[in-house]
Amino acid sequence: MPSPHLRRAQIIVRGYCQELGVGYLETSLADSYRKTLASLHAAGAPPSERRRPPDCPHEPDRDA
Repeated sequence: MPSPHLRRAQIIVRGYCQELGVGYLETSLADSYRKTLASLHAAGAPPSERRRPPDCPHEPDRDA
């Protein structure tokens, strides 16, 4: 999506998530990269070492 349209899309997506009862998270670009890389690192780890990345409330707890 072209960058100039992101603000308008944000309003639409936030409202839609609220309608569905789904969480909507706003974060900085740097923090989103950090969370993405932590998730990818956890997904690529051997099964014995897999843990949920910190600050990632949307993934089910794998230890349960």
